[in-house]
Amino acid sequence: MSDHALRPQSVSSIRGSLLAWYAANRRDLPWRRTSDPYAIWVSEIMLQQTRVAAVIERYRAFLARFPDIVSLAGAPECDILALWSGLGYYRRARMMHKTAQLVAVRGHAGLPASAVELRALPGIGAYTAGAIASIAFGEPVAVVDGNVERVLCRLMGWNAERANTRRKVEDLAAQLVHPQCPGDFNQAVMELGAIICLPRSPRCMECPLRRHCLTRGEHKTGSRPPMQTREIAHALAVRDSIAGPCGEVLLEQRAASQSVMPGLWELPALRNTAVPPGDLRMTVRHSIMHVNYTVHIRSTSKSDVDAITVAAGRRQWISLQEVAQMPLTGLARKVLSRAHLLPVAQR
Repeated sequence: MSDHALRPQSVSSIRGSLLAWYAANRRDLPWRRTSDPYAIWVSEIMLQQTRVAAVIERYRAFLARFPDIVSLAGAPECDILALWSGLGYYRRARMMHKTAQLVAVRGHAGLPASAVELRALPGIGAYTAGAIASIAFGEPVAVVDGNVERVLCRLMGWNAERANTRRKVEDLAAQLVHPQCPGDFNQAVMELGAIICLPRSPRCMECPLRRHCLTRGEHKTGSRPPMQTREIAHALAVRDSIAGPCGEVLLEQRAASQSVMPGLWELPALRNTAVPPGDLRMTVRHSIMHVNYTVHIRSTSKSDVDAITVAAGRRQWISLQEVAQMPLTGLARKVLSRAHLLPVAQR
């Protein structure tokens, strides 16, 4: 076996073993029940850097509200961000909206069919383009995500730390992709990495490719940067509504110039992270990128909130009937949900 390619008989065996395993073991996920390019695009964007379990209900809700690319193109951005709230990495949603509008302006009813054309659209990189083209349109193009890279590095006994490994993985993925059923094959490799060829303690005895694998266990990878820890605090101010029976909560909109979550609504930040025990409503854990936050939530009154918080954006009292439909930060949605201030259906 060479360092760059497999023998034809090995390629055939790997394809057959992997597809048979996938047919018998693949998870029943909603985006695997459709060949609609739009729905597959939505799922692939949502799944980027997000757990499958967190995506399933958001995916269903998103398609119910925006069933096609035309409805997505015509929607206000705030409506899209509201449905995206909690998934994080909001630039993904904004780029989807931009792509939908671009496709609509060009007079097309849907996404282009080839990976090359797809890559020309905003927010669609090589992986997403390959996934849509292979799954929805049957184009024999490979995809490489973290799961695929791990599977193929282990299969070939490659050191993932070496500079040229990524290029070798891409070449091997292109060699292996099944010409007749590329979508199923690409999903099979990703599925193998997700449930069998795990980053730690891979389940090698259950792997359909174990007789081809030169590693059979964990492989050498670079160390991840350590997670940072921070302690922050926010105010939770609720008042009776002057316009109806439902209460209102004070929210602050992040500036459009913010590099993280611009335009989203959050709870006002406290000046001091030390919250008096009698005013502490709750403490929650929240992670954003490489930072683990310990977040203290202080209950406060309308009269005190301005004095103990840092004004960083436009503030507004929002009806609790409306707040669930707003583009909230994931932290704000988590806190309001745990405080039982969001309707049950929106948690």
